[in-house]
Amino acid sequence: MYLLPKITYIMKQLFAIAVLTAAVGFSTEIYAQKDTSTGQKIKKEAKEAGKDIKEGAEKAGDKTAEIAVKGASTVTDKVYKDKVGPHGQTIYIDGHSRYYWVDDKGRKVYVPASKLKDKKD
Repeated sequence: MYLLPKITYIMKQLFAIAVLTAAVGFSTEIYAQKDTSTGQKIKKEAKEAGKDIKEGAEKAGDKTAEIAVKGASTVTDKVYKDKVGPHGQTIYIDGHSRYYWVDDKGRKVYVPASKLKDKKD
């Protein structure tokens, strides 16, 4: 309920950062055409910066999705308190009595009951 405005705000901030970085990269690239060696270096650095921004935006988007799905799952589905996933993940039980956990990209990973482990207190 309160999570959606936060996600929207974060995504708007990431979009603004990406647009500003792209604008700086394009203006630097146009200015750098006067000197080919310097221009080529700047172009290479701009491409690398663009890749870094893309990776950062993807990580932020994945984390946002993970938090959103976990929040929604906690509200709408039951949390299995006695068992954990194969690697210690929190297990949720949906309306059809299926077990799942949420991965780091925000996807629900359904798992059979035989793969669940006892929770260590």
